[in-house]
Amino acid sequence: FSYAVPCGRFPKRVELWSREGEMLREIAYLPLAEDIPISFNSCRRGPRDIQWRDDKPAELVYTIAADEGDPKVEVEEGGERDVVYKVSASDFVSGKTPEPFFHTDLRFSGILWCNDDLAFGWASWWKTRRSVWYQFSPGSPEKPKEILFDRNYEDAYSDPGVPVTRKNKMRRSVLATFEDDRYILLEGEGYSPKGNHPFLDLFDLQTRTSKRIWESKDPNYESVGSFMCDGDGEDFALDDVSFLLSRENPNEPSQYSTISWPNGFDSEPSEKLLSDFPHPHPDLKDLQKKVLRYKREDGTDLTATLYTPPGYDAQRDGPIPCLLWAYPREFKSKEAAGQIRKSSFTFSYIGGTSPLLFLAQKYAILDGPTFPIIGEDDEEPNDTFVKQLVTSAEAAIDKVVELGVADRNAVAVGGHSYGAFMTANLLAHAPDLFCCGIARSGAYNRTLTPFGFQAEERTIWQAKETYMKMSPYLYADEITKPILLIHGDEDNNTGTSKIQSERFFSALKGHGVPSKLVLLPHESHGYRAKESVLHCLHEMEVWLERYCNVVGEEASARQAVAPKL
Repeated sequence: FSYAVPCGRFPKRVELWSREGEMLREIAYLPLAEDIPISFNSCRRGPRDIQWRDDKPAELVYTIAADEGDPKVEVEEGGERDVVYKVSASDFVSGKTPEPFFHTDLRFSGILWCNDDLAFGWASWWKTRRSVWYQFSPGSPEKPKEILFDRNYEDAYSDPGVPVTRKNKMRRSVLATFEDDRYILLEGEGYSPKGNHPFLDLFDLQTRTSKRIWESKDPNYESVGSFMCDGDGEDFALDDVSFLLSRENPNEPSQYSTISWPNGFDSEPSEKLLSDFPHPHPDLKDLQKKVLRYKREDGTDLTATLYTPPGYDAQRDGPIPCLLWAYPREFKSKEAAGQIRKSSFTFSYIGGTSPLLFLAQKYAILDGPTFPIIGEDDEEPNDTFVKQLVTSAEAAIDKVVELGVADRNAVAVGGHSYGAFMTANLLAHAPDLFCCGIARSGAYNRTLTPFGFQAEERTIWQAKETYMKMSPYLYADEITKPILLIHGDEDNNTGTSKIQSERFFSALKGHGVPSKLVLLPHESHGYRAKESVLHCLHEMEVWLERYCNVVGEEASARQAVAPKL
């Protein structure tokens, strides 16, 4: 094994064994993969994704990169970048060589099986954000594959949904088809400018047209789940279709029903309630939730979810302290970045370390404001990371202040992982925007992640200026507002080892910045132990109480003078 690469790149042998424990034949020997190119869409040489075919009792399938796993190799349109092979187990044991039956000029990502006449394949390409969905006949590889959908996967509004699957007699998931494989069902989130409304479509593979047979209706958020009619693995008709349905709204948690169409899809569905779960946190049952829409100075549409405490009224009660909790994401277009990916009608589940817990302490929570980092055409998003980060934060604060919910001098910023990285950068480059920050399990020195991070595929040697500008560690002398650092003592997430917080804390203390470092024993990137979760919340509560829990003139005075620990 190697200390230089993760276990997924260790050398390994893949062998075919009988149920009696006899090794029948070696499928592949894969040497140590230390030479995989440093770029997205790269992969190891040799067979990968070795698996059994879901619609056959014993047929091997695997993929080989014809470009040797190097995305920089040019492949002509319709050429072979990835090739998928198959062979029955009995033929393989007798010495037969696997035969190719599918190829793509993009990076192959998977197959959904149905039978020898029908299967779907997917491939994508990072640089262009392109995703292609193919239809083909596994049993007749000489037949040309057809493209069902060819789209930019960042464009949520164009998402046709995903095929509904069912269990076959082998208890494997395969494509659900109807009327001699003519029709399939597609389920999706239904993203739109009006918010997401999950749907179920009947799709005709012959005419390439779809008919909407069900859609979530306001003021609830509904979604269909698993089939409830495939228990024995036998085929079933459209008239027999039934699903598990989940329904929730801002005040009621998800309840489950079965949904069916005994009188056809043109009629109202029939439902049977299965659950009656109580509210998981009744003290916050009447929390107030609103999806906000606003613009950044460059015209990019942004969204956020604003939560306010039960009973709060901005006109009556005035501004209250606010915690902004976010996570930046990269996009290749303003249009995709500005799309609505939220619903006002979902129930707000509150996890152990959720910022929503501070609603109980009378804070407003601006949860998940979009911080899109956009790089159109040949531009790299991170080359303007700081500017886009700051203008997104300014727009979010302007919005909650405009609504009368927040005091401009009493807004704290926080985040986990890349959100912690965001927090440190905002305190470094926009010191007047926030009164304090909370950064959990973050990375602050990009020289410690030299071969790329998040959606950045360039190395530090290819983009030195960008790496340096994005490293808040190097701007510790420009941070003046208090910052709380929390980190798992055994964080094994790539790029966020605890040395990131330790070194950043040392730099902050060396420059007299009000700061505190909390290391949670035995915890990794997320925190799981009851003691760790409660201690994390305690530290956050004390920090906010000390540096954020005032509004008005006192908050203005506190902003003007950086407090010292």
